[in-house]
Amino acid sequence: MEKRLKAWGSNRAGQLGDGTWTDFRTTASTVLGLTSAEVVKIAAGGDGATKSHGLALLTDRTIQSWGSNDAGQLGDGSVFSHNAPGQVVNLSNATDIAAGGTHSLALLADQTVVAWGKNKQGQLGNGTNADSSVPLRVEGLNQVIAIAAGLHHSLALREDGTVWAWGHNDAGQLGDGTTDNRNVPAPVVNLTGASRIAAGGKHSIALIGPVGGDGTAVKAWGANASGQLGDGTLENRHRPVDTALGTGVITLIAAGGNHSLAVTGSDHRLHTWGHNGSGQLGDGTTDNRNKPVPVPGLIGITLVAGGREHTAVLFSDDTVCSWGHNGSGQLGNGTTADSSTPVTGLTALTGVDKLAAGGDFTIAN
Repeated sequence: MEKRLKAWGSNRAGQLGDGTWTDFRTTASTVLGLTSAEVVKIAAGGDGATKSHGLALLTDRTIQSWGSNDAGQLGDGSVFSHNAPGQVVNLSNATDIAAGGTHSLALLADQTVVAWGKNKQGQLGNGTNADSSVPLRVEGLNQVIAIAAGLHHSLALREDGTVWAWGHNDAGQLGDGTTDNRNVPAPVVNLTGASRIAAGGKHSIALIGPVGGDGTAVKAWGANASGQLGDGTLENRHRPVDTALGTGVITLIAAGGNHSLAVTGSDHRLHTWGHNGSGQLGDGTTDNRNKPVPVPGLIGITLVAGGREHTAVLFSDDTVCSWGHNGSGQLGNGTTADSSTPVTGLTALTGVDKLAAGGDFTIAN
């Protein structure tokens, strides 16, 4: 049987892509029309159970989208939500994707970026604040190698190791030393040598140094009321600061709504910090942490994804585990009970090598 893209959790906007409007699913459902073989990358966005969307980059470099579309975040030229994948218009040369709260980004083969969806805070980066239901070029960006989308802000990593940001900046999430929104990209100050980026609800993080090399570190900026910057304080930061993770071998970073994640060491162990009201840090408590803490017993992690209030990880044996908020079944374990420790999804998933967590749902391929 041909392997298919899977999704679980909230479906109130059709974000599971299974052709239904069923409120939620507590075990994995099949996304319609997409075989695993043709999906290169996946992304999950949203700011809650009723406003979430999914993206899939295909082998032909086109993008499929599904779910909430009130601001045009599906990029199909309309503002109508749909519960099955449809094609983003005017795109045939994409190499990467990112899904924000109500906007979407694509990195193109020429290393420029396009964006679509909500633009009230300038998160599309095209010099206006008008929403767009079709992809528009982000101004002034080239030589981009990675992109990330937060709730209402966007990030781009350039070949030279600098990070550029645009959109909402009320908590300093753009890292430019101000709290002024920007509708065109500006460089994050005092930041060089970045190799990976991630965007949370209102915070941003970057891996500094070669991926997996000894001496790498994580820097963070933006909102910090829950400790999501990991610097031992609860103060918002308008410029990058060092996390208390220190330096070492760091291979992966990710950001959820108000929490942050990093995979470290030769045994690929997970550290988490920030908001923990639903147990999304996985340390067996619901206590917020303003410094990174290890998730007990978890090693061999190959992928990590942060949702609004939940976390999902992939292990080297293809097992998917998750924890945190589960009111819509986004943990995939057949219940709607939150968990502050890792739980395994009930549906057997084989050959998984891609994972994404959105508002209140999860996608695996």
